[in-house]
Amino acid sequence: MEVRKLKIIFNKSGDGYLSGKLSIPMNWLKDMNLTPEDRDVEVIYNQETKSFTVQKLNKSI
Repeated sequence: MEVRKLKIIFNKSGDGYLSGKLSIPMNWLKDMNLTPEDRDVEVIYNQETKSFTVQKLNKSI
């Protein structure tokens, strides 16, 4: 397991709404076989542990 400390990037839209973004290290994305063509993931937020889980979605053909 590799641990990194990252910072959330906050953006404000033209309508004044805030959203957050997280830059994930490229070597992690490569390890998950995520590419610009195949980038679908599922993100799960656990309210009890206050944690996120990200996993690649398997596309069915």
